[in-house]
Amino acid sequence: MGFAQEESLVYDLRLSSVGPGRVSGTDVFHNPAGLDLAMKLHYLRMIYFFDSEVAQSLSIMHIKERMFPWFNHYFITCGRFRRSETGRPFIKCNDCGARFIEAKCDKTLDEWLEMKDWGSYKLLASQQVIGPELFFSPPILLQVTHFRCGGISLGLSWAHILGDPFAASEFINNWGRCMNYLDLTKPINIPRPIPRPTGTGPQMDPVCAKPVDPVGDHWIPPNNCKMVTFSFQVTGSQMNYLQAQIWGPSADQTPPFESLCAVIWHCVAQVRPGFEPNTVTICKPDPSHGNDIIGNNQVISKVEAGSEFSMTDTNFRVLASMLAEQGIDERNLIEEAMEKDQGVADFYVYGANLTFVDLEEANVYELELKGKKPRFVYTTLQGVGDEGVVLVMPWPKGANKNGSDGKFVTMILPEDQIVKIKPELKNNGLLLEGDF
Repeated sequence: MGFAQEESLVYDLRLSSVGPGRVSGTDVFHNPAGLDLAMKLHYLRMIYFFDSEVAQSLSIMHIKERMFPWFNHYFITCGRFRRSETGRPFIKCNDCGARFIEAKCDKTLDEWLEMKDWGSYKLLASQQVIGPELFFSPPILLQVTHFRCGGISLGLSWAHILGDPFAASEFINNWGRCMNYLDLTKPINIPRPIPRPTGTGPQMDPVCAKPVDPVGDHWIPPNNCKMVTFSFQVTGSQMNYLQAQIWGPSADQTPPFESLCAVIWHCVAQVRPGFEPNTVTICKPDPSHGNDIIGNNQVISKVEAGSEFSMTDTNFRVLASMLAEQGIDERNLIEEAMEKDQGVADFYVYGANLTFVDLEEANVYELELKGKKPRFVYTTLQGVGDEGVVLVMPWPKGANKNGSDGKFVTMILPEDQIVKIKPELKNNGLLLEGDF
């Protein structure tokens, strides 16, 4: 699809701002932790699709009105970034607000979802990044797109420096609670002070976070090649077959996430002869942290197969076991690396290695409007490094006519690798003929 044709899919964009219903105060500052700063070149995009029966009673005025109490709870997200005298970024909680975008689409919701044109999904959520003027860059943007049939999509653009996908999901779920006139009983997000120095720096460099040349105030990592997004569903029956193929009747199966990622890891190795990804990054939820407070708390682990491994000759069972059992949490190393330079250095995490992100517990289908859950939720990332990322989402329960539930996978890889990996995914039972 050409650029002009793609752009015409979504049109008549209107911009405004929405902020907290009450003043946050003067001289209120939020200081991102080292792990937050390590994620500042990444952006999360979440798009929620609702049928016309939900949308017909939702006026833009009502949507905005219910955002005021929501942002009272999340006033930090309505601030703007500044730099301290040392250069460390922080948020001035000045109630500048979130950017609100209204748009139209001539396609029906059914027509849009049937296209499976994953590149066009970027039109449903703002692709704006932080900078080059920090003073004027909102950390979050919200876009409501009206489809011809009366259905809508709600697109959230979330600067990852604010928090991980689990925090972002709870953020939008709380908006749904406000829309339903429910009180937010969870504690208001409290701005953090400047972290205290923890020591002289890391004993070793993290593997899961890679430094880049200074990007200044334009927070997006450079890429050496064009990155392309491709998504596909893995049904429940496909997952059951996959588990049976890997483990047979064994009771010691790894969870579906690790088994699925083992197959994808193998497929990526097949299309990178001579440059097999022997080290990967795994991002998973941290069960010890709640999702109601903004911040990056997901576990970020490295898994190293070793240079002596031939990834293409290693069976799926070994790879799945490695992913499940041999991950080494690098969050402290990343924190220390950031604090070593007082939070000024520029790093990226997604795509530093081939990165697998487990989003099955992100509760994206808990957003409820007028008693209805989203028909479909699409999640992707912007600012991914050249090694690529794989996101594993839940498929909405009961969405399939045959009743089977499964996973929804989004891959962001260099363009030439996306072309080559599709036959590999098909050969290993993950892609069906109609998914190409």
